[in-house]
Amino acid sequence: MRGREASTRIPNVLSIAGSDPSGGAGVQADLKSILASGGYGMAALTALTAQSTRAVSGVHVPPPGFVRDQLDAVASDIRIDAVKTGMIGGAAVIAEVVGWLDALAERPAVVVDPVMIATSGDRLIYDDAEHALHDLIARADVVTPNLPELAVLVGEDVAGDWPAALRQARALAERHGVLILAKGGHLPGPACPDALVSADGVLAEFAGRRIETRSTHGTGCSLSSALATLFARHGDWVVATGLAREWLRGAIAAAEALDVGGGNGPLQHAHALWRGDGVPRAATERWWCDAAPVRAAIDAGSFVRGMTDGSLDREVFEHYLAQDALYLRAYSAVLARAAMLAGDEDERAFWAASSATCIEVELELHRSRVGEPAVAPSAETAAYLAHLDAAAAAGDYGVLVAAVLPCFWIYEDVGRRLATAAHPDHPYADWLGTYGDPAFAEATRRAIRIADRAATRADPDALGRMREAFLASCAHERAFFEQRPARHADAGAPRPDGAHAVV
Repeated sequence: MRGREASTRIPNVLSIAGSDPSGGAGVQADLKSILASGGYGMAALTALTAQSTRAVSGVHVPPPGFVRDQLDAVASDIRIDAVKTGMIGGAAVIAEVVGWLDALAERPAVVVDPVMIATSGDRLIYDDAEHALHDLIARADVVTPNLPELAVLVGEDVAGDWPAALRQARALAERHGVLILAKGGHLPGPACPDALVSADGVLAEFAGRRIETRSTHGTGCSLSSALATLFARHGDWVVATGLAREWLRGAIAAAEALDVGGGNGPLQHAHALWRGDGVPRAATERWWCDAAPVRAAIDAGSFVRGMTDGSLDREVFEHYLAQDALYLRAYSAVLARAAMLAGDEDERAFWAASSATCIEVELELHRSRVGEPAVAPSAETAAYLAHLDAAAAAGDYGVLVAAVLPCFWIYEDVGRRLATAAHPDHPYADWLGTYGDPAFAEATRRAIRIADRAATRADPDALGRMREAFLASCAHERAFFEQRPARHADAGAPRPDGAHAVV
């Protein structure tokens, strides 16, 4: 399974699928979903269908070589960040798609929606293509079958309950070394769970209640294309799955506002855009925007301005270093607590390594300049550490991760700009050179993804506590930057005990 970094660019997402002239499924639904999820959509047609919301009455497959011509034309000119495949048709067309993927110099993220059976129950793939479809699945990162399609792919009867569905998903994941998004929409009863399953078991499970509606035409197409887009934006399959699923449920719930056809109606793909909510955003993206006033105040504060132009008073700088050394020693213990609470082995290793870095690298850098700190924690330092200690003591992993994240993110954000101010004559040139470190930037991206994963698993109350912890830490970051030695105290400096007022 291939992992990738999230990108701040608008992702280019290619749908390789058939058409639906009614607009509810196929490339028509894919392009709507990609746009609604924050991407730029492209499409290569593998089949033309004659269909309505009621039924499919005809399928025409273009020559396989022409499908390859479309793919080569796009790849020769446009960066492709993610690929979603849907209805492909015959074995020869599948072979062309597989060959094209194998020939790419840089493999994009690949989501395979193994379209075999329409919502109406119609077969959409030729029998000779079922075997070839496994070759395509082996090239995927994530496969999104419905339960009837999953049963065909593993050669069993359709799962009658959720444990059986998860078992089949794991079997398919083991066979091809991919992730399977198991979907419970075909199960009886009011529950409608989904799960992201690997060869090792369930990575993430999402509970939900069935939305009673006939507007389900194109749900599989829409979900898979949104998933590909959101992964290209965020770089994490669990986070992307949670966001895509939430968006899809909103699109289903809002579909009653449409009046399209007399069968299974289409989704309202633009529900969030028309409501003014914009594209789906991860929890940390929302929190970062919420913290914009605090971040602007940090940038406009005397510490950052003084560090940028070299005018920061030496005594103020040394006071900051001494307090930062005290902070990092305690922060290391908080990160170690996060490692203890983490349920994921990779996350546990990340927090443990970050904890060690505080002591072995960052603290040593401070000692080389100010020696062993012999000062007491300032009011700002004490308040910040009390906030982090409370988050650690509560034992809520999500809240703790949210609380420690601003120390990564704000430091990295400010540091990138400060690093550009370094020049040989700058009085703090050696210190500024420590900012903008690529390794720390990567650690920050990793911490953001971990926080988003934790947010994906959180219920609304827990998510609210995570946001509060994040914003409180942002406020403490501002107070920490602006703290001064006693004789430099400024009545206008932010007070750590009042910092929470911005939350």
